Amino acid sequence: MTGGEVAGILVAVFWAILVSFLAVALVRLAQTLKATTKLVADVTEQAVPLLADASATVRSAQTQLDRVDAIATDVQEVTSNASALSTTVASTFGGPLVKVAAFGYGVRRAIGRKGAPQADDVPAKSSRRTVIVGRTVPSSRRGRSSWGNRNKKD
Repeated sequence: MTGGEVAGILVAVFWAILVSFLAVALVRLAQTLKATTKLVADVTEQAVPLLADASATVRSAQTQLDRVDAIATDVQEVTSNASALSTTVASTFGGPLVKVAAFGYGVRRAIGRKGAPQADDVPAKSSRRTVIVGRTVPSSRRGRSSWGNRNKKD
């Protein structure tokens, strides 16, 4: 055997090993592609019903939103009607009710004063206050001002 023949055998062996590795790699690649194809088919089979369910859910949500919108519109109308009604009731009955309440207060005061001392009688010192420019002056300060001296008897 010559050197050329040995080199040819070595090249043929390396070439056979290389082809074997490439064949194994191609077989594995084919298996991976089959698994990927099956996975895509399974995902497609499951995704289509899920998309149909999602579409039905969105339609149902839209229907519910339309109903809620109609209810909100009705509530807004009822609120405005109630506001108008309360304004009408207040303007219709407010004035007369205030007058009746004032009359009742006047009657109570008149009945309460029937047995009470007259205006020239001096009420008890503890219940009496002097008002100066919108504030109440305590009874201990009454003797110092001219307002407090006005009602004192000499």
